Amino acid sequence: MRPFLLLASRGEQTAADDEYAAFLRFGGLTPDRLHRVRMEAGPLPPIDLDRYAGVLVGGSPFSSSDPEQAKPPVQRRVEAELRPLLDEIVARDTPFLGACYGVGTLGVHQGAVIDARFAEPVGPVPVTLTDEGVADPLLAGLPRTFEAFVGHKEACSVLPPGATLLASSPTCPVQMFRVRRHLYATQFHPELDVAGILTRIEVYRHAGYFAPHEADRVAAGVRAADVPWPHLVLRNFVRLFG
Repeated sequence: MRPFLLLASRGEQTAADDEYAAFLRFGGLTPDRLHRVRMEAGPLPPIDLDRYAGVLVGGSPFSSSDPEQAKPPVQRRVEAELRPLLDEIVARDTPFLGACYGVGTLGVHQGAVIDARFAEPVGPVPVTLTDEGVADPLLAGLPRTFEAFVGHKEACSVLPPGATLLASSPTCPVQMFRVRRHLYATQFHPELDVAGILTRIEVYRHAGYFAPHEADRVAAGVRAADVPWPHLVLRNFVRLFG
């Protein structure tokens, strides 16, 4: 049974390890079935896609829509190394699921417009499936509308040519899309539960997602949320392609 590959880019150790644990837990995977590569930590090693059942991309403090000259050197390196791998993933239609930063990576690669128009503050939002989303096997078992955690400074304002819109929210029209048959990106976080997003609120208190003095208020809003459904996206991905 082939493992999945998690391409991660969080430089903060606590957030990076919590993210990996969340993908394991909600994907129903054991460590031998989820190989993590921390792209920010060093050059991307050679990736043989035949070794993997599918590719996951976690969230990131990187913003895909920042001007090239404003991006830190590590981000420019990561994006340059990821580009040819995405070329291969798309050409082969390798099962791919990008969470949050996945919208930026897959979206930019496929010609989407990624900008700050539909940024959403940290917290739960109601996500509604389109008719195509209801019919998509990756979203099997989810209700038509469900709560999910978000927190992003940029989003997809124009879909890539030929992409299929699968889900929207009132404040962000593109919450999930599909390219070809097996390439998916979500703006919401299918790997986050309350404990996970509380960890990120603390880690990224000074990262510009909210004013630092508002962290307790943001955390209180998160604690009141009920988000059992998004995790099913990860479980379905593993079930369908593992």
